[in-house]
Amino acid sequence: MAAKVLIYEDNPRLRESMVSMLDLSDEFAVLGAFPDCKKAVEQVKEHNPDLILMDIDMPDMNGIEAVKCIRKFNSEVQILMITIFDDNNHVFDAIYGGANGYLLKKYISSKLFQSMEECLQGGAPMSPSIARMVIGKLQHPQAPKTDYELTDRETETLRSLAQGNSYKMIASELGISIDTVRTHIKRIYEKLHVHSQTEAIVKAIRENIV
Repeated sequence: MAAKVLIYEDNPRLRESMVSMLDLSDEFAVLGAFPDCKKAVEQVKEHNPDLILMDIDMPDMNGIEAVKCIRKFNSEVQILMITIFDDNNHVFDAIYGGANGYLLKKYISSKLFQSMEECLQGGAPMSPSIARMVIGKLQHPQAPKTDYELTDRETETLRSLAQGNSYKMIASELGISIDTVRTHIKRIYEKLHVHSQTEAIVKAIRENIV
């Protein structure tokens, strides 16, 4: 069954281009494409999408605020930010707000489908420069480190997860099976007292866990 998608993008040419791209795929079904997110809460409740493509810079309400509103009632839908911004504030505000991935618009033609699939598979896709920024934040943390008694392998798994790697990529990097990755992540969630990948990544960044 095709994954249900909603698009929020105020640039009409880009919005139509994304709709056209997705219409060519049997894997995705666009249920709506909107120039703003003023009614995002109602639209998400009505359509119950699997994935949302969300621009940041939009009139009246920006995409980050929309994500925060959506997360108040829906923690399951995957949200991929599509934006021109690659500065610290926008990136981390979006992640803290509940976004699952962050794709710069210049990579849409080459990485959109891959990023959407990664989101739906439990990954956290990020454009290369964004991933480097996240890694830099992890390498130069400001907050004191908190001990959650993660094992070395759980820490490696969480670090790889925070770098935007999918379960499959983590398994390959660490030389373990995907089922073992899932087991590690389940234990990480329990120890960090979180319920999603985004929450785990945010906590790892905020509290210098990895």
